[in-house]
Amino acid sequence: MPTRSSSSIKLISIDIDGTLLPSAGTIISERNRRALRQAESAGIEIVIATGRRYAYAAPLIHPVGLKLETVLITSNGTVTRTLAGERIERALMPVERARELCGALRQFGGTTVFTFDRDGCGELVIESLKQLHARIALWVEANRSWIEEVRPLERAFDADEAPVQGMICGTLDEMDRAQAWLENSPFAERIEMHQTRYPVRDLSVLDILPPGWSKGVALEKLARRRGLLREEIMAIGDNYNDTEMLKSAGHPVLMGNASQELLASGRAWGWRIAPANDEDGVAQVIEDVLCNQLNVSVVE
Repeated sequence: MPTRSSSSIKLISIDIDGTLLPSAGTIISERNRRALRQAESAGIEIVIATGRRYAYAAPLIHPVGLKLETVLITSNGTVTRTLAGERIERALMPVERARELCGALRQFGGTTVFTFDRDGCGELVIESLKQLHARIALWVEANRSWIEEVRPLERAFDADEAPVQGMICGTLDEMDRAQAWLENSPFAERIEMHQTRYPVRDLSVLDILPPGWSKGVALEKLARRRGLLREEIMAIGDNYNDTEMLKSAGHPVLMGNASQELLASGRAWGWRIAPANDEDGVAQVIEDVLCNQLNVSVVE
């Protein structure tokens, strides 16, 4: 995207987990909700960009009260829909590649999940509910009605339906090793990888996408549709899977609850550091934008 120095912010792209959401619970705070609505009322487009799939993200956003045309970039960039569910963009992983990955990924603990862009049970396909539950029990319980067990996992592709996303999870060290192995494998040029790391829990989720896709790429595609320049876009996130999105925005904002390693990188890159998610950091940033750019005061 081209740049110019004097552009006002016309679009704000915001991550969900660790950014809009508090550290505990799944309810967006009233201050964050109010700031989002005020930004929208002031003519700034709000975009939600998340590693969650659409069905796992939309119920969190609906109560905010944003318009149904609000854009959700989901599955780390591979599916873009409106809040009303209208599909705007989708990237698919070739079926044969996904089938090959089933065998290759078994060495990393049997936690492979494939996501399909469809509704209901079978949107998430796994080989072993027991093994995945042992790693990410809360996620399994929250998504159980969408999960289908298929053994062997390769049979999930018998109907030649292509997934939008693959995922494995484990400790930080395990997923670093998994990513390094994939980077030195024949898959390296045929997939895209993004980690979401939780150091306090010693947990990392490694998403495997079609090549060339990320939250940042999806945001850039949306910006081109809107005719927006890079300097007219703000992005707010807290984790490694947000970095491409932050780099694509003229106004990158990293949450104060990001890992120390990522905070150090963000400062070195000149990114703004916001207050933490538990301090309504998103709202504080948006309030500053409304005050400084539009002379709008947020009503308490």
